[in-house]
Amino acid sequence: MRTSRIAALAGLAGIAASATLSFTALGMGTAANAAEGNGRPASYLLEGDPSAQGGSKFEGIGVDQESGRFYVSEVTGGEIQRGSADRAQAEEWLAGDGTDGRYTARGITVDDEGRVYIAGGPNGTGNDRPDLWVYSPEGELLAALRVPDNNAFLNDVAIGPDGTAYFTNSNDPTIIRVAEGANGWQATEWADGSSLITTVEGFNLGGIVLSQDRSAFVVAQGTTGQLWRFSIATGEVSEIDTDGADLRNADGLIAQGRDLAVVRNFDKQLVHLELNPSATSAELVSSRATDSDRVFTTGKLLDGRLLLVDSHFDEQTAQGPYEIVTTRMPR
Repeated sequence: MRTSRIAALAGLAGIAASATLSFTALGMGTAANAAEGNGRPASYLLEGDPSAQGGSKFEGIGVDQESGRFYVSEVTGGEIQRGSADRAQAEEWLAGDGTDGRYTARGITVDDEGRVYIAGGPNGTGNDRPDLWVYSPEGELLAALRVPDNNAFLNDVAIGPDGTAYFTNSNDPTIIRVAEGANGWQATEWADGSSLITTVEGFNLGGIVLSQDRSAFVVAQGTTGQLWRFSIATGEVSEIDTDGADLRNADGLIAQGRDLAVVRNFDKQLVHLELNPSATSAELVSSRATDSDRVFTTGKLLDGRLLLVDSHFDEQTAQGPYEIVTTRMPR
């Protein structure tokens, strides 16, 4: 069993707000924390899958700002849960365990039409299963696609300025573009950064967000602790100067204006960088410890709050409660 959440909160109570990006304690909800959420839950419960070998473990989260809904992926089985900003309990939205060929799921995002894009991680590696899926807001399968790379590990996904989805590949330094065209949905290789990016053993390209001026994607390479800039216009890659920040095990990225939060999963750190508008360089603002009892993978902004996924990746057999926890965002 995990150590007391009360003790964890007490230990994190000293985490203070920085000048431009502030975080509250990343643990179970308190009355004060709930008040900051204007009556919304300070944490959200996910349904565990009692049949999942090793328990339920989670990774990705996508949000629909229009509806106030969020979607969470389960690594162990590929189920997708859906919650609402004003309800403490999320529920299974899409079944896993082979539904639509999905046995695992990783990054998720939602476009302006409410369509949900899901990265499959290693789901399609060494077999003929899909690498990714697209669903309507009602849960109708729109596409289940393979990508050109037969050894892809699709990790995370973001919506580009053109309204289409871009997936990172943890096995090769490539980005896959997914769009609906005249001949239906297609997945194509959009950018190849192998001229500059060296892949090493482990998870390479992961988190992905747009720069403030929407001229580039910012992509994390967790194995090396680097951030990479992919030009929207050309797909050209360049390294982002991160002011000496330690970004090893960088997983999820969350951007708001020029502020970038980097989730360092197993290092249990949340790093705050300030990017210049075109994301060619960044200034280190702070690096703060997260809850020592949790391994956060990624997060998304919803209604002014940062929702973080408690993965349970540090447990051989995951045990509940399974949660999304919230923290205060910039004012």
